[in-house]
Amino acid sequence: MQATADSTKMDCVWSNWRSQAIDLLYWRDIKQTGIVFGSFLLLLFSLTQFSVVSVVAYLALAVLSATISFRIYKSVLQAVQKTDEGHPFKAYLELEITLSQEQIQKYTDCLQFYVNNTLKELRRLFLVQDLVDSLKFAVLMWLLTYVGALFNGLTLLLMAVVSMFTLPVVYVKHQAQVDQYLGLVRTHINAIVAKIQAKIPGAKRHAE
Repeated sequence: MQATADSTKMDCVWSNWRSQAIDLLYWRDIKQTGIVFGSFLLLLFSLTQFSVVSVVAYLALAVLSATISFRIYKSVLQAVQKTDEGHPFKAYLELEITLSQEQIQKYTDCLQFYVNNTLKELRRLFLVQDLVDSLKFAVLMWLLTYVGALFNGLTLLLMAVVSMFTLPVVYVKHQAQVDQYLGLVRTHINAIVAKIQAKIPGAKRHAE
């Protein structure tokens, strides 16, 4: 019962995040998605050339240069025009940015929920609760050793970001063809798994 209650609570938070993510990945607001996508690419390309400390320092300097220049420009403009518009960033300085106790608790509960689920799944795989699932996991880890030898972490992350912002749109435009090929691949995989389950003792799932 407790697990069901936690799952329902997390579904509300997850549905909100999922809705925002879908809007971004499907380019429903081209300007907003372009800014987010471009920012990710710029950050990742910067990390491939400089250390994390350097990238953070350069970003901070860039932001400070823009805000200080704008502050000085507005101050000079007000002095010339003899106006008193106040601080140019007054609206942002007065904006409430603190997290409430309720918000902190909500995000903490969400993090706890996914960490617990991840730990349970890893325990199930490493302790071979289901032989076929553990074999699949082992094959995946084996393939990742080759991927890791070809690409570093930042390159993989860059490829993942580009894929996230391009594949959903491609899928929508060519959904019929993609579903057809995915169906064929899934059929072949299921056939191979069925053969493995038939030949390996104890490989079939057992309901507890």
